[in-house]
Amino acid sequence: MPFEFKETPLNGLKIVQPRVFTDERGFFLEAYKKSDFVKAGITEEFTQDNHSYSSKGVLRGIHFQKDPYAQGKLVRCIKGAVWDVAVDLRPDSRTFGQWYGIELTEDNNTMFYIPPGFGHGFVTLQDNTHFLYKCTNEYNPDADSGIIWNDSDLNIEWPLKDKLALSDKDLVLQSLKKYKELED
Repeated sequence: MPFEFKETPLNGLKIVQPRVFTDERGFFLEAYKKSDFVKAGITEEFTQDNHSYSSKGVLRGIHFQKDPYAQGKLVRCIKGAVWDVAVDLRPDSRTFGQWYGIELTEDNNTMFYIPPGFGHGFVTLQDNTHFLYKCTNEYNPDADSGIIWNDSDLNIEWPLKDKLALSDKDLVLQSLKKYKELED
């Protein structure tokens, strides 16, 4: 199997380490293989690929889509480095409101599988960072939502906290408390 799947403390959230074949010419890796992902319990069909490019200190998120358009994501950094965060927003989950973060870089080739029902965000740690993500549902602007990046209940440990660049949209996202009220 060309992948190693590691569980995290949040149910369904997985670290994916591809097998990398290197020689004097460079390297080769499989970035996705449906049969191996299905064996690891990741059965969703990926329907959209996204690519973002950012300078150092750009924070994107914490984004999600509301049901029935919720997206699972398989994310990886192909150039540069990011601190990637997933937040469990599944109301019935025992880990609701908890987050998990991991550094993804062009050198470690680590990927992160984020199931539907999670919020997702990342901050770029280097200039010229390229970040790819496969999604299990197409983007739907009417289902677009998010949680504010610096929510005090989440208390995410973002690196570069004092030197971040955010979009106007990301500066006014709702709190986790407001999201929970709307879900109840």
